[in-house]
Amino acid sequence: MTIKQISVYIENRKGRLAEATRYIADHQINLKALSIADSQDFGILRLICENPQETNEILREGGYLTRLNNVLAVSIADKPGTLAGILDVLAAAEVDVEYTYAFLSSKGGAYMIFRVTDNAAAQAALDASGIHTASQEDIF
Repeated sequence: MTIKQISVYIENRKGRLAEATRYIADHQINLKALSIADSQDFGILRLICENPQETNEILREGGYLTRLNNVLAVSIADKPGTLAGILDVLAAAEVDVEYTYAFLSSKGGAYMIFRVTDNAAAQAALDASGIHTASQEDIF
């Protein structure tokens, strides 16, 4: 199963990230996880939050360029080799990982977010290996 991630495109200039996060805070949006990647001209702020559809609309109303993506959230154990095992399963299924990042849940436990080239193939491979993927409800 997949969860929704919001990608927010922001200019790569001083204060712009602060403005975006202030806008999010002013609208009482609680972020569960975030990741930021940048290039010379812009950054991509990736967000996991409780109400992604509503949050996406709020951001668009604020003038932000956004995109909703389906990503996989995989529950991970806090022990050496857990990530390597997940990546081995995905590689064996010939699923490319575009990016990944991690966060801790307030419900307890840790999760890795995976953006992959084929969610269905990744899900099938993970299921067959007994690796749990989380729903939006599991996380929140």
